[in-house]
Amino acid sequence: MIRIIDLRGQTPSRSDLARLVPRAATDVSVAHAAAAELVEEVRSGGLGALQRQAERFDGVVPGSVRVSADDIRAAVAALEPQVRLALDEAIARVRRATAAQVPPPARTELGDGAVVEQRWQPVERVGLYVPGGKAVYPSSVVMNVVPAQTAGVGSIALVSPPQRDFGGQVHPTILGAAGLLGIDEVYAMGGAGAIGALAHGVAEIGLEPVQVITGPGNVYVAAAKRVVRGTAGIDSEAGPTEILVIADGSADPGFVAADLVSQAEHDELAAAVLVTDSAELADRVIDELRAVAASTTHAERVGISLGGPQSAIILVDDLATAAAVSDAYGPEHLEIQTADPDATLASIHNAGAIFLGAYSPVSLGDYLAGSNHVLPTGGQSRFSSGLGAYTFLRPQQVVRYGREALEAVARDIRSLSDAENLPAHGDAVAVRFAQG
Repeated sequence: MIRIIDLRGQTPSRSDLARLVPRAATDVSVAHAAAAELVEEVRSGGLGALQRQAERFDGVVPGSVRVSADDIRAAVAALEPQVRLALDEAIARVRRATAAQVPPPARTELGDGAVVEQRWQPVERVGLYVPGGKAVYPSSVVMNVVPAQTAGVGSIALVSPPQRDFGGQVHPTILGAAGLLGIDEVYAMGGAGAIGALAHGVAEIGLEPVQVITGPGNVYVAAAKRVVRGTAGIDSEAGPTEILVIADGSADPGFVAADLVSQAEHDELAAAVLVTDSAELADRVIDELRAVAASTTHAERVGISLGGPQSAIILVDDLATAAAVSDAYGPEHLEIQTADPDATLASIHNAGAIFLGAYSPVSLGDYLAGSNHVLPTGGQSRFSSGLGAYTFLRPQQVVRYGREALEAVARDIRSLSDAENLPAHGDAVAVRFAQG
């Protein structure tokens, strides 16, 4: 069901670990050429290209790509009451946690009349992608929209694939979540073409280009975000989901197995990895996986995920090596289920989100922890972060110098500009004092 990678008795280097950790056979680079072609089709062909792609990939052509305000209001009214309550709670929790991500303005006085101010400006317009393939993700509406709103973004466009079961419309639960958040610009479009539409705009439907595109999706969505980077900013190339669990002999094998299966049910390419220094725990987790994977609703999908090259149980000598393996992997979701999770956390540097202890499963973060579930995958947490208010903010430095403050550094500016053979830089300062 799931393969074993035995690293006991070895001392692999960082580069060795990067090569040894399990990865999906299909990555973003493989889909890049196809995604680039789809993006270009939409850039040059507009609405017609979107309709052709919808028919090809979604099996339905939406009657209207732009969702009407009436349809959004109707979707809110039709939300199942308990789902609406859960969404309201998720929105409230994510808002509270995200508010801490907005830095306050700062003022630094370097001398009398010499001031540098730091301010954080939101981008003006963003495009948010909500997937709609094997599952329905109203939670992703929350995770995309709330940080943008918290950052102060004034214009938000949301896109999600048209659903054949709903006549080519966006899934009503996704529409309802968007309506709860006050989003009234929603489009029934998905895949790489939707990313191209957000980046370049589609005049026929009034879709103006955006400055930043965020949200998870399949490998083609991730590849399309790579294609348009530079035309628009992106959060990360979030592809198929990942979970890595660091566990020792104190962990409950049933908890570990359930958490691995919970992420494996997303997609056949989802990655489920356990790193442990306990061979006994590994054996017990395998037993639990056999039972849970066979009985879960999406058993076939889970079985393919767990049996794929992207999933494994990795045996190590100690928790220090387990942390090194995790850092080399750079998981989207990292769970630490050890006797002293904080001690293990101290050795961790790379992860999208970290879940400490037996009662902090990834499922909590997917919905109601207050954290964001839009996170970097494919090892990108080694150099990038998850979605937050900061994704939509740009730091800007405002420089305020008076005459005396500039005069105090004029000689140093001249010395450096001459050293760089850029004398006009120094002249631009000297001219201000040439006439006394």
